[in-house]
Amino acid sequence: MPLPDIAWFRDAPKRRRYLAGISGGADSVALLYHLHRHGFRDIVVCHLDHGLRGKASTGDARFVQKLAGKLGYPCESGKAKVESLAKENGHSLETSAREARHAFFAICSRKYRCPRLLLAHHFDDQAETILWNLLRGSRGLSGMKEVQTLLMGGRPMECIRPFLGVRRDRLREWLASYDHGWREDATNAEPFAVRNRLRNEVLPLLAEIAKRDASESLVRAVEASVEAKSIEAWAVKQADVLDPQGRLHLPKLRSLPPAMQSACIYDFLRSSAVPDLSRETVGRCRGLLDSAAAPAVNLPGDHVLRRRAGRLLLEKLP
Repeated sequence: MPLPDIAWFRDAPKRRRYLAGISGGADSVALLYHLHRHGFRDIVVCHLDHGLRGKASTGDARFVQKLAGKLGYPCESGKAKVESLAKENGHSLETSAREARHAFFAICSRKYRCPRLLLAHHFDDQAETILWNLLRGSRGLSGMKEVQTLLMGGRPMECIRPFLGVRRDRLREWLASYDHGWREDATNAEPFAVRNRLRNEVLPLLAEIAKRDASESLVRAVEASVEAKSIEAWAVKQADVLDPQGRLHLPKLRSLPPAMQSACIYDFLRSSAVPDLSRETVGRCRGLLDSAAAPAVNLPGDHVLRRRAGRLLLEKLP
């Protein structure tokens, strides 16, 4: 069964170097085969063993190394002790695994002098992301973008997700039609991870209640909000609330309606790479506009937003 025509595979420069995050699962294996079929030759396969599945993790690494060799791609493998990292930093296993991947991709980026990373996120991953963002209280309907720049290990990376419009089942059917194998991660069925529960419990329940494809509805709702966000981005730019030093100008900010104040603060924090932004976080920051309130707000990522001399400035804790 052929996949729908994906413009990125057709139009992207074939001689440019790309890193490809390959776990060995069906989605990433389909990504690697598609890159090869479309004539991409300068691909560096990047695989991180998270150290969570014992011998199965070792098997994943061997599978990816063998597949990369079969397709003629170099393979960069790494290993992390995610469980230990989670205990040390007090984060969840999911968060610690993501942080470990980002650090690993940053190392690969430096080694191969490549700021571009291909990821195999698909339509169903997008639906899970949207639902999780809603539950976390993130600002507005939001999901992943096909191309976006993210900070990984202190390094800006252009992340590219060609499969974002393709359903998970279509990718598996395509692999099976060519008899291409992949690795199954048994932990995807375990309920300890939030995303697993969203995938295996919440989304099927929503579909049953609504009598329709919940993933489709979530993704289409985000697409409908994109236009409104573009208008908001234009309005933030017109508000011109930054001073020449890049700080938020309090008198200008106070002159705006509350919704625009929040939009400007969110844009400022996002562009400053403050992680895990939520509506609650932005609301606490907006409280700084009250001169009688405490002069500082602690933010994720060891950042502090501080009110001083008519400005809001962002500081990084040592």
